[in-house]
Amino acid sequence: MELKTFKSDFILLITASIWGFAFVAQRMGMDHVGPFTYNGVRFALGGVSLLPFLLVGLTKKKGRIPVVEGPDLPEILRGGILSGLILFCGSSLQQVGLVYTTAGKAGFITGLYVILVPVLGLLWKQRAGTGTWIGAVMAAVGLYFLSVTEQMTVSFGDVLELIGAVFFALHVIVIGRLSQRIDTVSLSFVQCMLCSVVSIAVAFAFETVSLSGIWRGALPIFYGGVFSVGIAYSLQIYGQKDSPPAHAAILLSLESVIAAIGGWLILNEFLSGRALAGCVLMMSGMLVSQLYTYLIPKKKTVETRSMG
Repeated sequence: MELKTFKSDFILLITASIWGFAFVAQRMGMDHVGPFTYNGVRFALGGVSLLPFLLVGLTKKKGRIPVVEGPDLPEILRGGILSGLILFCGSSLQQVGLVYTTAGKAGFITGLYVILVPVLGLLWKQRAGTGTWIGAVMAAVGLYFLSVTEQMTVSFGDVLELIGAVFFALHVIVIGRLSQRIDTVSLSFVQCMLCSVVSIAVAFAFETVSLSGIWRGALPIFYGGVFSVGIAYSLQIYGQKDSPPAHAAILLSLESVIAAIGGWLILNEFLSGRALAGCVLMMSGMLVSQLYTYLIPKKKTVETRSMG
């Protein structure tokens, strides 16, 4: 393995670790503030932490005169508002769901967006490969073992996390389309601030917002905003430059496993044998959906020519 590939893989492992422990921070933060308050402050911090990268990405020095390059502001705002509203729905469902479920289960269920992206792509007539369908079946069976009890009941929090995963999958699809013509850092900044404003508005309407509560939950809020949004986002971009897609898929999928480990170490959360079996199946499904094309050799095709 080349040194630059090893370096990129290590960076992606750090990224997955940051995102995994973010589920723990999200649960801890709600000991002091409501879910919408947490998200409101978190995304505000995340947006602010992106400002240095925004300035670097949009500004190019020619001589001593900075020249801003990129699409028009209205297009950035339109794209950021659209993606921000979808992100608000996904993050809100995830955050409220964490009130009723564990960080580990939330991490695995949210990770299903990896499979849901190509499945939802069918709505745009995008073909899903064999690996996607195999992974989807494995993940669905795993989700059954993880979330459905022997009494055939499902946790309210797990249902919210699953719906949230659908919105995160939609968010990935929308970002993929918008990023073709809009600078991704600019887009992220606008969507973070939009998500923050809407979350804070909902918090003032339905929660008790207090500076003392925000101060008591400052550490997990800071982690969720600066580390999970600002730092991890930047590390992901840097890490994927020299990491093969197969490596990146495996390493970033470890976010779910790390969330479960973090919940066990910090929050004393435990998963039953049935739930652990479900996690293994879900993790396997996620990996199969991403790595199938790399594991199964392509069939050689015989070139045919017309005999006219």
